[in-house]
Amino acid sequence: GRICEFSCSGRERSPDPSDDEAIEKASGNRTATCQDSDSKPAVKKKRKQPTECFLSRPEEKQENTVKAKRRKKKKISDVLQKSAPKPGVPEDLQNLLTQHFGENRSVIELEELQLSDSCFLPANDLTHSFSSYLKEICPKWAKLRKTHKEKKSVVMLVLCSSALRSLELIKSMTAFKGDCRVLKLFAKHIKIKEQMNMLEKGVFHIGIGTPGRVKALVEQDALCLNSTKYVILDWNWRDQKLRRMMDIPEIKKETIDLLEKSIIKLCRDGSVKLGLF
Repeated sequence: GRICEFSCSGRERSPDPSDDEAIEKASGNRTATCQDSDSKPAVKKKRKQPTECFLSRPEEKQENTVKAKRRKKKKISDVLQKSAPKPGVPEDLQNLLTQHFGENRSVIELEELQLSDSCFLPANDLTHSFSSYLKEICPKWAKLRKTHKEKKSVVMLVLCSSALRSLELIKSMTAFKGDCRVLKLFAKHIKIKEQMNMLEKGVFHIGIGTPGRVKALVEQDALCLNSTKYVILDWNWRDQKLRRMMDIPEIKKETIDLLEKSIIKLCRDGSVKLGLF
């Protein structure tokens, strides 16, 4: 339909084409404003999206799981509370050597590290003091110390985990040693040159120290083990952290190196006996 307008006189006025164009423009403006109004809220919604990060909770869960795993780790004290400590036996040392060299050595090389039961002294059953144990394994000590006159050597070599433990053993063996000379073979407060000079100038019957310093003296030809008759490992003693000497990685490695390079061959030849105190 056309839009008809009447003049005041009542005549019909013909439609003006400009009116149609104005109507179309008006409708176009309305649709444009509607589109603008529809699009504006969408943009606002995108801008109002949250920008915060919600990763804190999973991290807390991971930390909790790590803490839980750490708590479940068994301690040496927990194991000792459940079961009484067992005295060391020759089989323990043999198994330790096999586990240490098993992956890198051939079958023939492992056989050369095997020690028969005749190579070992009676083991400590945890009822002995150090002096009583030495008296049991070495009843002819008085004769041995009198006949020993060689320098750069000792009749008995005792290996332990620390300098403090060496001093404790020296004090506890007073009833056994008598008037024999004891040499401290550890690194704390004692230079290796001083020990080398003492071994070169004097005669000592017993050497007590750590495997690291003893190995260094043997490698520098300052200490010869050809005259040694007994090698004692302080096997069962535990420190404040309840660790034995073979539970400490550094002491374990140095002890095994010393056994492999020097002591095992002498044991297989029959000149040295091994004891586990």
